[in-house]
Amino acid sequence: MRFISSIFCSLFLLSLLTQVCVAADSSSLSPSVKAPLASKSLLLDITSIGQEKLIAVGERGHILLSTDGQTWQQASVPVQTTLTSVFFFNEQLGWAVGHDGIILHSQDAGQTWQIQQFKPELEKPLLDIVFKSPLEGVAIGAYGMFFRTIDGGQTWQNEFHDEFLLPDDADYLAELKQEDEEAYLDEASSILPHFNRLVVDGRTLYLVGEIGLIAKSNDFGISWQPFDEIYQGSFFDLARTQKGNLLVVGLRGHVFRSLQNGTPWQQIPTDTTALINDIVLADNNRIFLLANNGTLLESVDDGLNYRIRMQKDGKALIAGVWFKNQLIVVSDVGVKVIAL
Repeated sequence: MRFISSIFCSLFLLSLLTQVCVAADSSSLSPSVKAPLASKSLLLDITSIGQEKLIAVGERGHILLSTDGQTWQQASVPVQTTLTSVFFFNEQLGWAVGHDGIILHSQDAGQTWQIQQFKPELEKPLLDIVFKSPLEGVAIGAYGMFFRTIDGGQTWQNEFHDEFLLPDDADYLAELKQEDEEAYLDEASSILPHFNRLVVDGRTLYLVGEIGLIAKSNDFGISWQPFDEIYQGSFFDLARTQKGNLLVVGLRGHVFRSLQNGTPWQQIPTDTTALINDIVLADNNRIFLLANNGTLLESVDDGLNYRIRMQKDGKALIAGVWFKNQLIVVSDVGVKVIAL
């Protein structure tokens, strides 16, 4: 996603935008309603805590817990805001993000959640969050939204990463800043591409997003090295395969594979134009790509070739995990255990 003089330039640029957050008053928010059919509602992300527990998040602030993928228990959540992503650093500490710039935190393995940030005035969703320690985390979202914490989420600072500005846009912002500070701040909040997904790969942090964005950082997102453009459409996930190669997936069935950490990329045919949402690594070196319209792609040769396994209901496969020898995914009709 998003070098020494350039680093401080970028961060200072938005020092005026930088805010310590829990912002808008959250005391009047209504908690998520415990609903018998919550596991069949729209869910947007799922993760596992080892092979012991699953946690899924979605609309109306639903956060669901399971130990088998079949039966689900609803957690206590203080908001009804749509949640888009969930991340657990260890068995106890987890975070979830979503619309209204919401950031939630759990210290008890997902049973209960507390608000760390709520910023409805942004009118933009956060789309992903990762932590590299119990204290250091970053959250990303629409229009280049980027927040960082160094205290476990007690405070979050907004960062502006101009590494991702097009040259014309950079010139335009520079001129606008001199002419109209208020207009500059408004433009800066919406000029960057959407940041869709963060992937921690050892000491490297990868970011993928809109307009063919792929970037990596070796300092946990303080500075970013964008990759050369290989495709102008959006990317939604990136993963390192079991054999150490990189895959990136996105719009219209596009899959690219790299043997050398991102250079060069080889486009892989998939025989589908469905949007690919997620990459799931399974056992026996199998790779599953989850896509819209009930499209499931399976590879057994490290992502070189794919077999399409259409799901009869045609529902989007939004995110998934390999858990206790099962592929468990979330969709607009809730949790699905896919028969293989």
